Amino acid sequence: METTRQVFEGINVVEFAAIAAGPVIGKHLADHGARVVHVESHERPDGFRVNYPPYKDNKPGINRSGAFGICNNNKYGVTINLKTREGIELAKKLIAWADLIVENFTPGTLKKLGLGYEEMVEVNPDIILLSTCNQGQSGPHALHPGFGSHLSSLCGFTYMTGYPDRLPYILYGPYVDHIGVGYGVIAAVAALEHRRRTGEGQFIDLAQYEAGVQFMIPALLDYSINHRVVERDGNRHSFAAPHNTYPCKGDDRWCVISIFNDQEWKDLCQCMGRDELILDPRFKTIPARKKHEDEVEREVAKWTSQLTAEEVFKKLQENGVKAGIVQTIADLFADPQLKHRGFWAPVDHPEIGRCHAEGPPFALSKTPFKIDRPAPMIGEHNELVFKEFLAAGKEEND
Repeated sequence: METTRQVFEGINVVEFAAIAAGPVIGKHLADHGARVVHVESHERPDGFRVNYPPYKDNKPGINRSGAFGICNNNKYGVTINLKTREGIELAKKLIAWADLIVENFTPGTLKKLGLGYEEMVEVNPDIILLSTCNQGQSGPHALHPGFGSHLSSLCGFTYMTGYPDRLPYILYGPYVDHIGVGYGVIAAVAALEHRRRTGEGQFIDLAQYEAGVQFMIPALLDYSINHRVVERDGNRHSFAAPHNTYPCKGDDRWCVISIFNDQEWKDLCQCMGRDELILDPRFKTIPARKKHEDEVEREVAKWTSQLTAEEVFKKLQENGVKAGIVQTIADLFADPQLKHRGFWAPVDHPEIGRCHAEGPPFALSKTPFKIDRPAPMIGEHNELVFKEFLAAGKEEND
């Protein structure tokens, strides 16, 4: 029986990258067949290995990090000391073998090591270099250090998140990192396609800051046209009402309901068994509901608090009302939709044991993804990569 070829089979990727913004680009490519080599060193391992819990059984260890594991499945791990002449020469051999390099060092770092784009082209004329960093390779703030939480604030998300009478809230996790990842995959695929057509490699300068700003377009448009700055308003919406989280039966259980027009309000009232609210002049129209929003939310909360979040979700969705469950992490692992889609892929790690990798957020019908290996132990594949992959060369791997 013929094995289905994956879409990125034959593509060799080398990562001089750490944490999430660079490695998750490589993960998406690896899940679809690319041969991805993750480079780090014992002197300076990937920061997720040593700085970020969770660790297996809460015991820190260089091969026990869940954060590293979920960003690096299906990859090969090697160690190179880039501060030595021998290490630089070995890195150049990897560059000569690769189709795509992904790096997320501070701008100029690879150049100082003798591994800038110009030096890469000398050993591999059609190489594609994707540099993804906080604010791009040029500009007055290009050298500023930072992480995803800083970028969320620079992009304006933090200013808009929270309640009007309280401090701004930082979004959970490195939100902008993962926006940058999405654009990084798109840019890498575009560059690979350009090279397929022309034979030309190129340098990709991806600014995560600018990627994050793309998700602020409605607020930026409002300012551009109306000179209005969007302010914090809790969970409320500029014109939808009701639009909030609501308490449900159980310990700290919640649902979300969003009503964007008057017909949806009628449908919600009928689901609640409160037809009289449809005719109430305080609630008949969106402007009226916005004017009496506190009262609207009290009426909705009376109903939701009598039901479980799952019951609210099922009843409203069955009747065309937009609603969802505020899920915990435990809920996500048990979610029937994610289970049906095969999102959680079990893998067995030598030190962590059985764990789950994240599947990709898209399915290709002709070239399905495959997750069959856990994230590498540090330096696990040195012999395989340096003795077999490099000896075979790019042509034999294509």
